[in-house]
Amino acid sequence: MSVSPQPSPRPSILRRWWKPATATSAGGTAAAVWFEELMLFAQEIITLISIAVLAGVIYLLNILMFNARMPKKEK
Repeated sequence: MSVSPQPSPRPSILRRWWKPATATSAGGTAAAVWFEELMLFAQEIITLISIAVLAGVIYLLNILMFNARMPKKEK
């Protein structure tokens, strides 16, 4: 009775991308620079997302503050 092997889990990001990084130039230093560029790109994306989130928070606080200061109609 043969047992079929379990499919391997998805490989880590370093296992997937080390060959393209080392194939494009000399080796370890190039991989480090390539990884650094990838992290800088991720940092820029995170910064843009956080700016949008902070703008939304400021906008909501602005609405709440001005709604509290609006004069109410007396009946």
